[in-house]
Amino acid sequence: MRQGQLNDAIFQVAALITAIIFVHAIYVALIRPSAELVQEQQNFLQESDENFVPERSIFIILKDYEQETCIILFIWAFAIIGMKARITLRERSLLDRRLLQVADGLSVLPEDARNFSRPVQALPTREQHYLLPRALLAGLHRFQTTQNIQDVATTIKDVCESEADRMETELAMVRYIAWAIPSIGFLGTVRGIGTALGQAYQAVSGDIVGVTVSLGVAFNSTFVALVVSILLMFVLHQLQLIQDRLVLDTQKYCDEHMIRHMQIPK
Repeated sequence: MRQGQLNDAIFQVAALITAIIFVHAIYVALIRPSAELVQEQQNFLQESDENFVPERSIFIILKDYEQETCIILFIWAFAIIGMKARITLRERSLLDRRLLQVADGLSVLPEDARNFSRPVQALPTREQHYLLPRALLAGLHRFQTTQNIQDVATTIKDVCESEADRMETELAMVRYIAWAIPSIGFLGTVRGIGTALGQAYQAVSGDIVGVTVSLGVAFNSTFVALVVSILLMFVLHQLQLIQDRLVLDTQKYCDEHMIRHMQIPK
């Protein structure tokens, strides 16, 4: 478990560094130079023609530091979600396998619990830490010690609920990122409006280019942050749906393949 937590931490740090390098390289090489070129063209046309209406360019919308930060955080969170989804899908693959060799009509007695647990214990070390093997082994061990089927069902339910709480907790960083992205967008809004107010004297004299650019920073940062936040929350909810289904299907698997075959000798 500790090794898994260490691997998760290393992955998250590596994903963040990779996202920063990748996004910043694209901004330096493509987005900001293109935005400056488009901005110069629009400023020239706006000064020469009062009726000119500048078109919205994707490069200008994305060019500021707030938008870059939002995209970096989105890619980082998406990488974390992808890792969690991959692990969850691996765990789901065990639900398609018959880990307990219990034929239809065959009863599982308390003294048989040890024999039925051996195929589960023979799984690779990585798979033994998955939810389904842990739930099966916990149920078999409880059945062997207490000889009570209700205790087995309660134990499996507790294991599944504990796993659900753990998966929920491990998504805390993603939820923080989902909260931070709109906040960064609002910071861009405040910065843009503050800069525009500082250039109000130029607008009074007839030069509105500076004010227009500053207001563009304000609105573009909010727009990008909200769009990115919506996309991130959608992906996050899809991951939670997969994880919730894993927990419910694991309980169903244990009930169909183990609990219903258990019998207490009279």
